[in-house]
Amino acid sequence: MFTLEVKKISKVVALTLFAVTTFVNAGDVKDVKGPSFKERAIDGSVEYKVKDNSYAGVYKVNPQVAKEKIKYGRTPSKTEIKAGDIDVRYDWQGLPDGKGSVAKGDELFEAKCAMCHGDMGSGGKGYPKLTGGDITTLKNQLVHPENGDEGPERSIGAYWPYASTLWWYIKTGMPFPHPMSLSNDDVYAIVAYLLSVEEIQIDGKDLDDDYVLDKKKLMKVVMPNVNGFYPDVNGKDGPMVMKKFLSDPKNYGTPTKRCMKDCPTAKVVHIKASLNDGITPPLSEKRDMPKEKKSAGGDNKFAKLYKAKCSACHGNDAIAPKVGKKDSWADRIKQGKDTLYKHALKGFKGMPAKGGNADLSDADVKGIVDYMIEQSK
Repeated sequence: MFTLEVKKISKVVALTLFAVTTFVNAGDVKDVKGPSFKERAIDGSVEYKVKDNSYAGVYKVNPQVAKEKIKYGRTPSKTEIKAGDIDVRYDWQGLPDGKGSVAKGDELFEAKCAMCHGDMGSGGKGYPKLTGGDITTLKNQLVHPENGDEGPERSIGAYWPYASTLWWYIKTGMPFPHPMSLSNDDVYAIVAYLLSVEEIQIDGKDLDDDYVLDKKKLMKVVMPNVNGFYPDVNGKDGPMVMKKFLSDPKNYGTPTKRCMKDCPTAKVVHIKASLNDGITPPLSEKRDMPKEKKSAGGDNKFAKLYKAKCSACHGNDAIAPKVGKKDSWADRIKQGKDTLYKHALKGFKGMPAKGGNADLSDADVKGIVDYMIEQSK
């Protein structure tokens, strides 16, 4: 496998992102308290007062709520709260310990992420690119949107304000077919790799193959476009800033008067010309849903296992050979079932063993492969 440095040199488009670093001590992290209940934004930041215990604005008040104290379940235990408290905030609260190298992140990215996001995060069919966005164009677009309708290329460096929430998103939402399957060390390694590809420095140093990222080092990162987002909702006044922003109709285009009843009806314009004027052959006007393809065993055990365990990848030709697409399966079927069984059981290229479903028995995996082959002949 090429080293990361060689891969960077071979990349067609050079990355041009800026990088900024700062030092944050763990002791600097403080709890940010939100506003009181009455100050919280309700219905687009408008809080309606209850009148006669019947209406809050135009909304009918539930009389059961008004007269009775309803019990909503039970108080969760400390263990339950701890198990669910996995969010990582912009101010680094909740970030767990761990470490991972850029080189390890490169390997993990190829195995877990490249199938969707492309080599070095350059983008895949139907899935967003992660690296290589032009932050200069982005900032210019935010300040001067009249310069063009086509926005800048998006990337982690350009569109991600905090490295802490980047870590959190990868941990809880990725990889797409199997979220929460990565260890904390795995996530640190993948984040290190992505920051390296985006040429973001830490302590003024590039992140080379041997660089090991841990909690303290990650907390030093300030993402290049952290100040390019609005409104600024950080800090104890953040919720009120957002409330004020949402309360101003100018932030949503042309201000209009809210209409709750007797609203004017827009004029309906009917299309007079036929949809088929000048079109040869004429367009079909049938609106029937396509009939489902039924085949022997379509409702059997392995069809259901395929749908539950494998369709997330094999239902999208951008990720894996799509079941039912003959061109994608012809050469694979020629290899013989034994080869396909081996690939499915042991893993092949970007696909992990058993597609990442360790709970499946070998017999179930072979049955799923048989079903996929049958559907793709």
